Amino acid sequence: MKIAILGSGSWGTSLAILLARNGHDVTLFGRNLAEIEDLSTTRENHRYLPGHAVPPNARFALFGSERVEADMTVIAVPSGAVREIARQVHGSGALVVIAAKGLEVGSGKLMSEVVAESAPSATVGVVSGPNLAIEIVAGVPTVAVAAYRSREAAEIVRDAFTCGTFRVSVSDDVIGVELGGALKNVLAIGAGVSDGLGFGDNTKGAFLCRGLMEMAKLGSTMGARPDSFLGPSGVGDLFATAVSRLSRNYRLGRALGEGVQLSDALKDLGQVAEGVTTSEVVGLLARQHAVDLPVFAAVEAILKGYIEPQKAVSLLMERAVRMDDFLG
Repeated sequence: MKIAILGSGSWGTSLAILLARNGHDVTLFGRNLAEIEDLSTTRENHRYLPGHAVPPNARFALFGSERVEADMTVIAVPSGAVREIARQVHGSGALVVIAAKGLEVGSGKLMSEVVAESAPSATVGVVSGPNLAIEIVAGVPTVAVAAYRSREAAEIVRDAFTCGTFRVSVSDDVIGVELGGALKNVLAIGAGVSDGLGFGDNTKGAFLCRGLMEMAKLGSTMGARPDSFLGPSGVGDLFATAVSRLSRNYRLGRALGEGVQLSDALKDLGQVAEGVTTSEVVGLLARQHAVDLPVFAAVEAILKGYIEPQKAVSLLMERAVRMDDFLG
C-alpha cells in the first residue's frame, strides 16, 4: 500500500519503520525542516529512536511541501494538533488511521469526531493498544486493535499493520477503543504519582483497578461496550503505560509524586504528556454525562495544584469520596 504518516515524532517514526518493514511504500511527514533533512540523510530519528534505521522504502517530506494522497493516511501527532493536521487529508473515501491518543480540549470530542469534521469524506478509525514506540521498532511482540464502523476498513488496516511481532485484531467499537487509549494516560500519571510518593504495588494496583472501573463507567455512558476496556486498548494499554519507565505519562506522574513542580516536570520530559490535557477533558465529560469519577478527579486536582498528592491519596481511601471532594 501507499501510506502517508503525518507526524515524525517517536510514535510516527516507529509506525513508519513498522509499516515500511511490512513492505509498504511509506512517506513520513514532519513539521521541522532540519529534522526531515536529517531523517532523509541519515535515515534515523536521532532524537527519539537513535540506533533504529528507517527502511529504504520510506521517504520523508515537510508538511505543505506536497499534497497528502495515499491509500492510507496515519495521523500520529499530539491530540491538540489533530484538527489542523487532518485538513491535509485529501481524496474521496480516504482511509484514515488515528494513532493519536487523546481528547480535544474545549469540545471534549474524540479524535475520530475531530478528523471526521476536518476530512468529512474520509473513512475514519483508530489503532490502539499497549504500544510503546521504542519497543515497536525493537521488535518486541505486542498487540493492537483496529476499530472502524466498517468491517472491511478494519480488516484492511489490520492486514497493513500485522507482522510477526505486531498482531492486530478488529473491532467496531470506535468509542470504546478511543476512550481506552485516551483515558489510560491520565491513570498512568496517577500511577507514577503513587510510585513517586513511595507507595507499593498494592496502592498502585488499587488505584488502577478503581480507575479502570471508572473508564468503563464513562465509556458505557458514552455508548462504548464495557468489554472493550478489558482488551488491548483498555487494560492492556493501561498496564503498559502505567508501569513502564518508557511511558512519558508515568514519568511525569512519578516526578510530581517526588515533589517536582508540573512546569519543571514537563520541561524535563521534553515531550507531550497527553494525560495532562486529557484529565481536564475527562472532568468535562463526567459533568456532561453526570458520571462521578473521583479517581480521575484526583489526578486532575493534582495537576491543577488544587491538592497535594499525599492528600489526594488520603481522600481516595475514604469510602464515600466523590469528584467534588477534589474539584469543588
